[in-house]
Amino acid sequence: MTAMSAPGAPLRVGTRASALAVAQTSAIAAHLGPYELVTITSEGDRSSAPLASLGGTGVFVSALRDALRADQVDVIVHSMKDLPTGPAEGIVLAAVPVRADARDALATRDGVTLAGLPTGARVGTGSPRRRAQLLAARPDLDVVGIRGNVDTRLGRLFDADEDRRVDGLVLAAAGLERLGRLGEASELLDLAIWPTAPAQGALALEVRADAPAALRARVAAVDDASTHLAAAAERGVLARLEAGCSAPIAAHATVSARSREGAAITLTATVFAPDGRSELTVVETGADPLEVADRVAAALLERGAAALAPLGSAR
Repeated sequence: MTAMSAPGAPLRVGTRASALAVAQTSAIAAHLGPYELVTITSEGDRSSAPLASLGGTGVFVSALRDALRADQVDVIVHSMKDLPTGPAEGIVLAAVPVRADARDALATRDGVTLAGLPTGARVGTGSPRRRAQLLAARPDLDVVGIRGNVDTRLGRLFDADEDRRVDGLVLAAAGLERLGRLGEASELLDLAIWPTAPAQGALALEVRADAPAALRARVAAVDDASTHLAAAAERGVLARLEAGCSAPIAAHATVSARSREGAAITLTATVFAPDGRSELTVVETGADPLEVADRVAAALLERGAAALAPLGSAR
C-alpha cells in the first residue's frame, strides 16, 4: 500500500533541499491538499562545478526520480528548465502549473542597469546562454562563471574577497520572486530582446507511470493548459536540436486563446554563438507544440545553427 492509497494520508512531495526549491514546491503543494514535504539532495546541489562538467541540468533531477521510482515519494517537483528532454523510464509528467515570470533579472551592487555598468565590470553567470547574451550586449564586460544557490550568488556582490566579488549577476526573475527577493533586481530584462531558457519560470510535477488514478487526477488539477503547451514547444526545440546545458539557446512561446481550431502557439527560438558575436532567430506559429518546435529547429539548422553553437550535447 502506497501513502496515497492509505485513507487520509498526506501526499509525499519530493523536492530538492535548496531554499528556492522548497519555496516553489511548498507553494504548489499547498494546492494539492494535505502533504508532507520530503527534501532530497541532488548531485548538482553537492557540487559547485560547472553543470556541463557534471553531465548537464539532469544532475538536479536524477536523485528525485530515483526516490519517486523507489516509492519514497508520491510526486516530485522540478524547475522545468532542469528536466532532460528525453523520456524517463517509469515516470510521467503529470502537471505544469501556471508559469511565473519567464524573464531574467540583473542584480547589481549599486542598483545600476546593464547599460549603466562601468567598462570592464565583472558580471557573474553559470549559463552559456546568458554569457553569450551579456557579451552580445556589452562586449567590454568581464563575464565570470558562478554557481550556487540564490543567496550564495547574491552574496558575491558584496564578497570581502575582491577576487571573488562581482559587479552584477544575471538570475531568473522567477527564483527571486519565489524567495521574496525580487526587489533586489536592478533590472528585469525584456523577453523581446533578452529571451530566456526553454521553460524558464515553469514547474514540472512528475509521478510514477503506474500511479493510482486518484493521485494522477489530484496532481493534474494544478495543470495550466497554456503553460503546458508553451513549455512543450520550447523544450521541443531543445530535443530536436539535441542541445544540452552547454548550448546557448533561448526559446519562448506564447499561446493564444483557444478556438474551435485549437490554440495558436507562437514560438521564438534563438541560437547564440558562445562569444555573443552572432545569433540566429526563428519564429513560427502552429497548433501543435511539437510540430511547431520541429519547424523552428529545422529552420535553425538549415540556417547554420550547428556551426554557430555546440549542439548534440548530452542531455
